[in-house]
Amino acid sequence: MTTIIASPTRYIQGDNALAEIRRHVEPLGKKLLILASASGKARVENLVAESLAGSACSAHYELFNGECSRQEIQRIRAVYEQTGCDLVVGVGGGKIHDTAKAVAYYVHCPVVIVPTVASTDAPCSALSVIYSESGVFEEYLFLPTNPDVVLVDTGIVSRAPARLLIAGMGDALSTYFEARACARSCATNCVGGKPTLAAQGLARLCYDTLLADGVQAALAVREQACTKALENIIEANTYLSGVGFESGGLAGAHAIHNGFTALPETHALYHGEKVAFGTLTQLVLENADKAELATVLDFCRTVGLPTTLADLGVTDTSRDRLMRVAELACAPNDTLGNMPFPVTPASVCAAIVGADALGRARAGR
Repeated sequence: MTTIIASPTRYIQGDNALAEIRRHVEPLGKKLLILASASGKARVENLVAESLAGSACSAHYELFNGECSRQEIQRIRAVYEQTGCDLVVGVGGGKIHDTAKAVAYYVHCPVVIVPTVASTDAPCSALSVIYSESGVFEEYLFLPTNPDVVLVDTGIVSRAPARLLIAGMGDALSTYFEARACARSCATNCVGGKPTLAAQGLARLCYDTLLADGVQAALAVREQACTKALENIIEANTYLSGVGFESGGLAGAHAIHNGFTALPETHALYHGEKVAFGTLTQLVLENADKAELATVLDFCRTVGLPTTLADLGVTDTSRDRLMRVAELACAPNDTLGNMPFPVTPASVCAAIVGADALGRARAGR
């Protein structure tokens, strides 16, 4: 067996780290295409301008249309070629990061990722999740390399809405359990090898950090206070989860998330919120230890992650609708096949119903 671990070339994290962006990007390119939302641009534009001032570097901003779709990737690729840029910088959240990585892959240039939130583990990975224009999961685009630089300004992240950090914890929560399932089934990870001990260790450290610091970080971010607990959770959400999922492997939780994209009412939720419920469903599918399941349920409830279908906005819970979710989750191009036992749409549907029942019982509903 060949084991492989993958990671960004350089990971930088700290308060006011964006003020040093010039030092980190100048060896890679001089004309930056910065992909951002309007609010993301407003949050970073002054710091970036001050850092690039007096250098040969310049920046062209392009506003993101909101979905990491094939159409959006092609649109940004055309902008890159028209403007003569030589470096792509993705500023914002997971879908912007995935779009920036895909564009950089197609135009053969370096890519720098600047999260303004810690809401997903997308920044560090060599992976872009492609959706339709209407937000339905289509495919994973596996990339040959990880980002050249991931630059996390924790001062900026700490001022983002608390819900985004909590969603990131939901995404990170799945890392250990999916990596564990892949190790048990000897599945191939996202970079074409078997998980290393280091990847499995990072996945476990991610989970342990969430349990140790997640509640304190959720309280701190509501006050926009960049405490040590918040710094630790930003690293867990971004780096530990990013390297852990990619090199440890994906299994049930993310496939079940992808299945829920078939229900339009879930599109208003963040990726990590749906992944958290996917993790609970995976644990039910595994018939996990009751104490472990209780720990995960209580963690989700305490920090504010979904534990029921109602929390996901799903009020019509007819079996036909839940079977649509289960069938999409079991698609051949998804990752439920990495579970260490056979999985069918019927068993996934039953696990969704079971997870919802446990969540409702724990909440006293």
